[in-house]
Amino acid sequence: MTSTPTTKRFIAGAVCPACSAMDTIRMYEVDGVPNRECVSCGYADTLDERGNSVPREVPTRVTKVKQPAPATSQTVQFFPNPRLKKK
Repeated sequence: MTSTPTTKRFIAGAVCPACSAMDTIRMYEVDGVPNRECVSCGYADTLDERGNSVPREVPTRVTKVKQPAPATSQTVQFFPNPRLKKK
């Protein structure tokens, strides 16, 4: 099984949407899907069939999938405070 190396080519005059650096965008294809990346800041996205950007999701605290906490139950008993008694 031989895989051909991906040819990455720079796009003249292209400006990075993230860092606004000119001439730092490389284009390449993976399985027929065009991708681009900035060599300056690391920004990367894919392009749809019309050439519109489909950015990759940036990992943040909000996008992490949290595992649900194990269900534990605990009995709590409240005692009235005698000093807060209404008169």
